[in-house]
Amino acid sequence: MAAFRLDLIGRYLKPHRRTVLMGAMALVVVNIVSVIIPLEVRRIIDDLQEGFAITDVMRQASWIVILASIMGIVRLVSRQLVFGVGRQVEVDLRQRIFDHMLRQEPGWVQETGSGEVISRATSDVENIRRLLGFAILSLTNTVLAYCFTLPAMLAIDPGLTLAAISLYPVMLGTVRLFGGRMMRQQKRQQEALSSLSELIQEDLSGISAIKIYGQEQPEQDAFAERNNTYKDSAIRLARTRSTLFPLLGGISSVSLLLLLALGSGQLEQGTLSIGGLVALILFVERLVFPTALLGFTLNTFQTGQVSLERVEELLQRIPMIRNPTTPLSLETPLKGRIEARELRIRYDKSKTDSLSGLSFVINPGELVAVVGPVGCGKTTLARALGRMVEVPRGQLFIDNHDVNDLLLEDLRSNVALVPQEGYLFTSSLADNLRYGDPQASMERVETSARQARLMDDIRGFPDGLETLVGERGITLSGGQRQRTALGRALLVEAPVVVLDDALASVDNKTAASILSSIRAQQNQTILMISHQLSAAAACDRILVIEQGRLVQQGHHTDLLAVQGPYRSLWEREQAGDQMEAVA
Repeated sequence: MAAFRLDLIGRYLKPHRRTVLMGAMALVVVNIVSVIIPLEVRRIIDDLQEGFAITDVMRQASWIVILASIMGIVRLVSRQLVFGVGRQVEVDLRQRIFDHMLRQEPGWVQETGSGEVISRATSDVENIRRLLGFAILSLTNTVLAYCFTLPAMLAIDPGLTLAAISLYPVMLGTVRLFGGRMMRQQKRQQEALSSLSELIQEDLSGISAIKIYGQEQPEQDAFAERNNTYKDSAIRLARTRSTLFPLLGGISSVSLLLLLALGSGQLEQGTLSIGGLVALILFVERLVFPTALLGFTLNTFQTGQVSLERVEELLQRIPMIRNPTTPLSLETPLKGRIEARELRIRYDKSKTDSLSGLSFVINPGELVAVVGPVGCGKTTLARALGRMVEVPRGQLFIDNHDVNDLLLEDLRSNVALVPQEGYLFTSSLADNLRYGDPQASMERVETSARQARLMDDIRGFPDGLETLVGERGITLSGGQRQRTALGRALLVEAPVVVLDDALASVDNKTAASILSSIRAQQNQTILMISHQLSAAAACDRILVIEQGRLVQQGHHTDLLAVQGPYRSLWEREQAGDQMEAVA
């Protein structure tokens, strides 16, 4: 597994190998210069023991400044190069995840949960960015620091070198111990902040319900609880940090004191020069930061590898619904003939078929209603026509073309599916109406709004078609949202329109007017799935479904003339309407 992870890291870095190599070379230069500076300081101090001249001191100080400036500039370049790679990988990876998610079927996204997907696209990608930026830079720098610095220290005095770095394993262990705790505490703090943000967003969206039911105080209490949770997590993290860094400083000071104590004895014996002792002190201080950082680096490396696997698991997921290997080319738009041949569809983890042998034919230009009790498979049929669910081969056809042989974009541009809960984006009414064709003219937008019987409502809005609908269309009524979603589907002028209970929030008179307007479109096949039998009565034909099968079909008057499922549904609806009228 470790080899796979290293191979995976290499694959992510491969497109940026030139930049990574340049950054590594810059780090080599930084570490060489950082070794040269203490050695130069040793030489200068030892030379000063033989005599002092202000010109020599200024010249030598200038040389040290030049070396330090070179080191600083090259270090800056190395950081920009390596961190830049991490940022570029982050941008590219987020784009890949987003593109990959758009190719997945809606059912999988809903089953997985948007929170899990968002977590992988944000937190996990951020961890990968730290791995490929900070962790790679820090790990490389630490290895180079020890490779160049330790030989220089050992050359000055092996005994003092080993004594000075003897406490570094303690420092590394301390960082590893506290670093893991800090990462867990930081994660809890982020989760607490996320929970706080979710409550704010939810309460702002549901402010009307809070006011109606007088629940301000409970919501304030809930916010106070989450706010205190966030405060406690932030304090715990700050306490850990305030404990760790003084400990590291103390260990570093002990190491320095040990070097001074042993070094002063060697100065008296004459086995070590003052310049040599100063150089060792500079070397020891130089190794403190990489050693302390190594603990954080290893934690970041481990977290990043886990995130790499989580993201790769997401990216390796193959959509169940995808384009055919050899798609059928459509030279002309479809005419709108729909045929189902023993159509059977079963959802994952379901023990029964949602559609179990459904067969029918709908001719181009027909207005056909699909009715039946709740759970009989009506919505599944609507989703199958747009291939929102997996459809078995040889069971569903449009213009005698198996839907599995058509490119998804071709199929969905010819089948306009209007769900009951039409999703509206946080934008203007005009932009929501032209969502299926962003380049549509304002004239086409107004035409689709008129067909959906939305223009009277639009005239009452202060900004007309430029009115912002708010998050998920919260500023509109349920009927206005449904008619906006319908207008959006009508604007693309698809030969097949599927209304999945898309007029449920519209009164019967308006629904009949909308259907009449849609029928005015030439050669447009309309499949209306509805619980409103009064609206279905105006259709050319009615399909009655029970338990995923077609049990009746015909015109409204013909179906009422015989005792059957449709007549029972009609009588039940009429009885309900009479009870509402009496009430």
